Amino acid sequence: METERVDPDDLAFLRGAFGVDGGGQPALGWDAVRAFEAEHGIVLPEPYRTFVAEVTDGSPSGPPEYGLVPLATLPADWGNGRPERVLNRPFPLTETWVWEDDPRPGDVLDPLLDEVFDHGSVVLGTEGCGMYWHLIVNGPQRGHIWLVTGEGAMPFGSDPGSLDGEPGFLGWVRHWADGKSWFDMR
Repeated sequence: METERVDPDDLAFLRGAFGVDGGGQPALGWDAVRAFEAEHGIVLPEPYRTFVAEVTDGSPSGPPEYGLVPLATLPADWGNGRPERVLNRPFPLTETWVWEDDPRPGDVLDPLLDEVFDHGSVVLGTEGCGMYWHLIVNGPQRGHIWLVTGEGAMPFGSDPGSLDGEPGFLGWVRHWADGKSWFDMR
């Protein structure tokens, strides 16, 4: 999974998968992407970075179910009263965690959950029912996609215990474009 350079063929695939003329948001342009990165102290992983700069900044067609949200926004069902999102803090997970089965008390779990939901990632969109796709922008999982729900979090990609598919933004979009279910476990 390449996170520092974009392959022109991969960008062409992404452009076609989202049907640039299909009602999506205009691309942000490089100045806006660099300003977002500077404001948050991160560099977006490729090919997502070039995708939002040159192709589209959000699309009503998937992935995910309710469309790809623009870079600086959150899905409509995200909710109010959440802690501030801190993108330059590392995403805390490296493997699947089902917190609904975690025996630790809420005063221990709640700060950890806030980190999972709000640190080191941009939210790509929602499947509904509190299921959010995150692109990790900081930490050991940088460039990977994670599904974060009310019950737990798991990576999308080639890792054992993950949702099946090629890792990263490109693999996530390919999985959707191929008409595969998100929940085909290995």
